[in-house]
Amino acid sequence: MMPFLPAHFCGAQFFGAMALLAGVAAAGAQDSYPSRPIRLVVGFGAGGPTDIPARFIADKLGDALGQRVVVENKPAAAGMIAARDVLSQPRDGYSLLLCTHFEAINTAVYKNAQFKLNDLAPISLIAKYYYGLALANVVPATDLKSFVQYAKAHPGEVTYATIGAGSAQEILARQLEKLTGITMNRIPFRGGPQVVQELVAGRVNFYVSPTLGVVPQYAEKQLKLLAVSAPERLKNLPDTPALTELGINFVRFGWLGICAGAGTPQPIIDRLNRDLVAIVGAPEYRAMVEQAGSIPVSSSPQELRQVITQTLDDVAGSIREFGMQQEQ
Repeated sequence: MMPFLPAHFCGAQFFGAMALLAGVAAAGAQDSYPSRPIRLVVGFGAGGPTDIPARFIADKLGDALGQRVVVENKPAAAGMIAARDVLSQPRDGYSLLLCTHFEAINTAVYKNAQFKLNDLAPISLIAKYYYGLALANVVPATDLKSFVQYAKAHPGEVTYATIGAGSAQEILARQLEKLTGITMNRIPFRGGPQVVQELVAGRVNFYVSPTLGVVPQYAEKQLKLLAVSAPERLKNLPDTPALTELGINFVRFGWLGICAGAGTPQPIIDRLNRDLVAIVGAPEYRAMVEQAGSIPVSSSPQELRQVITQTLDDVAGSIREFGMQQEQ
């Protein structure tokens, strides 16, 4: 209901009053945030290396905020469906995105991604991780050297999985082909959990995966890990060499963060950042992430913005070199 205004109160005074009322209402909404459940949208399937930490974060963030944080999986188009979903909603802090390096990659790969990186409001990093070179047990190779020898002896017969055109997994596989002189056939999938199932079954041969996605299967000897893309061996994978040990000077990492839509009120961004930093620093979260071979790391919104920008800079050259750009 509009408050009563005297008849003579008009013109500039009227619009000034409306602006003041709008500001008061906005401030009130921020002070009461959150007053209803929050969505955390994940662009990949349940049970995968993005979903597992997302659900932990959602549970603890809900406790901190006093409202449920509900994870919604939208596994399609290398995370673009999830990003578009969040960006289509009001910028009020009630729709959050589990953002990854895919957001930067997608804007470089797809000419019509339907969003730009400055449409996102970074909040905080939650993890950094390295990749593992996973090999199906059906391939008769025990290390990277023997795998390269096998691939060279069977040109074009080895298959490798990707979860999106221009994904980090594809870029790393293509760069490995270039560095070792092998040729593999690309098989696209919708998400990491499906790839790991096919890898274990032997229906796809090779996959560059976040270590979180393959460590359980490796521990059960359902697949092999040839190397990791870290600068040195990971504590939870002491028997798996780093690529640098094998003479391949190649270090790559991925990351996970929480983002909102640009224009989300700064007090809401600040509150979410404070809570996320506390959650990521908690021993329970650190233990879960480190056991999977990842690194718990939080950040300021500005630091996450820098990471997103650097990711785009890092992959742009490879995307052009390998001709990965697509219309949509």
